[in-house]
Amino acid sequence: MSSDLLDRIRVSGDVPRHVAVIMDGNGRWARARGLPRHRGHREGMKAVREAIEGAVEAGVEILTLFAFSTENWQRPAQEVSALMSLLQLYARKEREELRRKGVAVHVLGELDRVDPRTRRAVDTIVEGTSGGTALRLNLMISYGGREEILRSARELARRVTEGRLAPEDIDERVFAETLFTAGLPDPDLLVRTSGEHRLSNFLLWQLAYTELHISPVLWPDFTREDLFEAILDYQRRERRFGRVSAH
Repeated sequence: MSSDLLDRIRVSGDVPRHVAVIMDGNGRWARARGLPRHRGHREGMKAVREAIEGAVEAGVEILTLFAFSTENWQRPAQEVSALMSLLQLYARKEREELRRKGVAVHVLGELDRVDPRTRRAVDTIVEGTSGGTALRLNLMISYGGREEILRSARELARRVTEGRLAPEDIDERVFAETLFTAGLPDPDLLVRTSGEHRLSNFLLWQLAYTELHISPVLWPDFTREDLFEAILDYQRRERRFGRVSAH
């Protein structure tokens, strides 16, 4: 599938290597239609498919989706249960198609909090798509940015206490190696849907110099064309990483 937006992306050439997405607006989408919240979450699965296929078409190497935050555990038990069931359904329905497309799924977060059935489903999609080379898909589940930083601080403190690490040797590289995203480049582009302007405790360390694109579209209505718009927006910017502009 081609489009005018995709053709323009290819002409520009500078495609973000790593795109992260805060998938927001499922509840509002459902409420506007008089539907229960879980229907919005279910509709959001279509948008996940669109984002993945659009990322592959545009030449993005890594797509990171904020699927379930540590704060989401505080939602009503019925909604949490529905979200876990949806993860299980996604793993069953999409595994073979993702494998066929060459998408390698990785699941990152505090997975010990996830119930056994969902954990098995998650493990199955990770194992079933291992080795895919078209796109690395990170699903962030039971993830929080502050919690991740605290987890890293505790790990580094343990290493110092055990004599395996000197405090003066802790630099950005050493710290980054203890994060869930160890070994990955930081996101070049963050897309947040539904028009909200906040990070919501997502990848707080990794987003230090990431370009932000706020889409007004509610997540269930998000299409690959919306992703292409975000990439084109990124291509129009000059990334300085704190340095003075060359112009």
